[in-house]
Amino acid sequence: MNSAVRTREEYEREETERLAPYAVKSAESLGRVTEESEHEYRTAFQRDRDRIVHSQAFRRLEYKTQVFIYHEGDHYRNRLTHTLEASQIARTVARALRVNEELAESIALAHDLGHTPFGHAGERSLDLLLERDGGFDHNRQSLRIVDLLEVRYPDFRGLNLTVETREGILKHGCDWEHPAPLPPATPSPSLEAQTTDVSDEVAYTNHDLDDGLRSGLLTLEMLDDVRVWRGARRSVEERLGEAPARVVRAQTIVVLMNHLVTDLIEASGRRLAQAGLESVAEVRARPSALIGFSEQVQTDKADLKNFLQTNLYSHPRVLQASQRAQGILGDLFRAYRQDPQTLPPHVVARFAEEGEARAVGDYIAGMTDRFAVSEHRRLLDSNELL
Repeated sequence: MNSAVRTREEYEREETERLAPYAVKSAESLGRVTEESEHEYRTAFQRDRDRIVHSQAFRRLEYKTQVFIYHEGDHYRNRLTHTLEASQIARTVARALRVNEELAESIALAHDLGHTPFGHAGERSLDLLLERDGGFDHNRQSLRIVDLLEVRYPDFRGLNLTVETREGILKHGCDWEHPAPLPPATPSPSLEAQTTDVSDEVAYTNHDLDDGLRSGLLTLEMLDDVRVWRGARRSVEERLGEAPARVVRAQTIVVLMNHLVTDLIEASGRRLAQAGLESVAEVRARPSALIGFSEQVQTDKADLKNFLQTNLYSHPRVLQASQRAQGILGDLFRAYRQDPQTLPPHVVARFAEEGEARAVGDYIAGMTDRFAVSEHRRLLDSNELL
């Protein structure tokens, strides 16, 4: 064997030495739904990451809404850029805390695969449309995608990811029927799953704020009442002096994100040290999460999220687009149910297996914003734009 080449077994041994005792180790994974032989050079979680990145659902995230619809501007975040930002924060936090960053990355890359077109407005619409058939939740849908809806392999449905990645995707647990065995229910998920959950929140809080300022729906003056923003902006202005407004805005976001991530690492590190955990099992048995902010920063972050809810997510322009989006998905759902022949054959073929409503819901949930608008135009001869 070439000594310059590191095999999977060598990498797994290195993980055991490098990671904390309460981190999930690749070699100790609980496995996959369908057993597979291991790869010579990639660990189980590296393979999960790669399968997710190569999936159709991952590629479609590029044209799914974060806050602003795709045609409103090229520089606003979409679900794909959000996913990438969240994954990088998760990697940073996981590495600092000596937990498995590749597992955290895999969970982060998959966590929004189940999001509908048009963001949370689309999710609310499908939840109502499927109310009699179990409802809709994007975490649940993400697990459906990786366990059932992706068709890439001859020997199994879905991507056949590890139990640990699937646990992190599911996030809240479930009490509904699922086409594959569910990850074991425990009081708490792995630290890697907890890390990804909070990193997701850090990512969208900061980039939604940035996009809101870019759009003009938010202004720097409006944010002066938010303590954590005010402190970040003041430190930037003192450091830069007279600088272009766009630089001040960008650097304030950088300072704010660094403040949140640093506090997350340090506060979580203190909790882990106090807990004295020696195994993943002890993490899962904990009644509450260990990954989180200090009390003061948690309060500051909540204030910032409340500001965004009031001034951005509830802005009339955003709500107007949301209402139109919900109307489009409702129209599509009813049109497909009324005339199933307008659906692709592979969707109709799943009626007997999944039920008509769920199969139609799966199809609509997988659409990009622009495909949903195109289908609405095709089926209803509509020229409505978001």
